[in-house]
Amino acid sequence: MAVSHVVSGKKVLIPLASPANKQGRIVGDNLCGKHRAYKGSQGTSIMKFFDLTVAVTGEKEESLRSQGRLYKKIFTVSASHAGYYPGGSQMIIKTLFDPENGRILGAQIVGKDGVDKRIDLLANAVRFGQTCYELQEEELSYAPPFSSAKDPVNMAGYVIENVLEGRMNPYYIEDVENIPKDAICVDVRRKDEYESGHIPGYKNIPLDELRERMGEIDRSRKIYLTCQIGLRGYLAQCILAQNGIESKNLSGGYTLWHEMDQDRGAKERMQ
Repeated sequence: MAVSHVVSGKKVLIPLASPANKQGRIVGDNLCGKHRAYKGSQGTSIMKFFDLTVAVTGEKEESLRSQGRLYKKIFTVSASHAGYYPGGSQMIIKTLFDPENGRILGAQIVGKDGVDKRIDLLANAVRFGQTCYELQEEELSYAPPFSSAKDPVNMAGYVIENVLEGRMNPYYIEDVENIPKDAICVDVRRKDEYESGHIPGYKNIPLDELRERMGEIDRSRKIYLTCQIGLRGYLAQCILAQNGIESKNLSGGYTLWHEMDQDRGAKERMQ
């Protein structure tokens, strides 16, 4: 049975157990004389894929494009709990949002620990029309074994605000192959990180050396930055902006590019 999507309002097929059970309860309530209606679905789901957890909620890029709806996206890479506490793992969070008001339209997460908690928080954001600013204000349980003082969901809210207010100008892994040949591509990670693996064509200028090596940046050319997860690239972008230089920062950083490159290589080996 088709239901209304809570974001688009369009009729969609979402055959999931949780919405079905809620609809069954509503049917029973109405048979008993109550007057209740189902308010729609958003497709929140989660699955185990070997040692990974994959989860989604709300809209996806493909459906937003097919609707002609404007949206923007960010990728954040966050630890499942405080980095100094052992046993943590990284999760990659993709968040879709309205470029006008920062409303959360959808999210997808891949990781190991803590994915279920974060997708549920983002599912509530989608369901109740929350914005990035409200994500920032979420007061979530914190102790080093369970999260960071600023939870990954809070961090997604902060990054979206940076994009909305023009402090971060992102580009994405699908853009890497189409970067102009005369552009300057800079990896601002430490030298040892860079030497352990980097995106071809990117020059290494560590963030701590950027101010002293500003003369290596040609202001007349487009500047593309990357780092490990996007944070240091953002800081480099701020430093360049203070010196009157515009740049773009790779959303998700080398971590996301590396994962996609490995996936592409595996597909090629299978063919």
